[in-house]
Amino acid sequence: MARFFLSPDAWGEHAALTGDEAKHAAQVMRVRRGERITVFDGAGRSAPAEVMDVAKSEVRLKLGEVVAKPPLVPAIHLVQAVPKGKTIDLIVQKAVELGVTSIQPIISRRTVVQVDDEDAGRKAAKWQRVALEACKQCGQDLMPVVHPPLSFDEWLRQGSEGLKVVASLYPGARPLKEIFREAGNPGDIVLLVGPEGDFTAEELKSVTMSGFHPASLGNIILRAETAAFFAISAARYEYA
Repeated sequence: MARFFLSPDAWGEHAALTGDEAKHAAQVMRVRRGERITVFDGAGRSAPAEVMDVAKSEVRLKLGEVVAKPPLVPAIHLVQAVPKGKTIDLIVQKAVELGVTSIQPIISRRTVVQVDDEDAGRKAAKWQRVALEACKQCGQDLMPVVHPPLSFDEWLRQGSEGLKVVASLYPGARPLKEIFREAGNPGDIVLLVGPEGDFTAEELKSVTMSGFHPASLGNIILRAETAAFFAISAARYEYA
């Protein structure tokens, strides 16, 4: 059954798809009156829906029984140094499938990609659309927030709560499973993953002083995207 995003403020007796979702339903998927679809709001709610009327700018719906999915515990917050090319799209897509709560792209000293203030909002909107499409494809009703990219220093000044872990290639990093098993049952986990070549020694010192635990992901040097998937999957497995 086709899935569509229905904004949280559009649920109720007069529910209707609008904007890009209406266009996709009417012109791409070619839904027809009487057809049944599934809608979700990105915050855990989903419902079957009957198509009542189809127009180019609006698809009116009659909602069925609403199911509410509780948030995943612990909440995993991925902080990812933006890799070159379109790899960040893949990271967002797979992070959605693995159930992260939020994604914060950052620009560190070794990050090849540079983002100015004008690009930040545009890129965040693009990555949020990637997250939406991933939710629609994999049946995920909880859509993570993809924040506008920040510089490493801007992000660090914001602070963060919960168990804080940074993937690290430097000597002294402890096995990730060891850090998880000593942490008890955290409500939030912040996973920080660096760029190609890892964070600089100065950056690692800064995050360590901010409470991050340097974690080894094994003896094999992983690509940035693989490191992110590994860390998220390990957290999901440990706290399942």
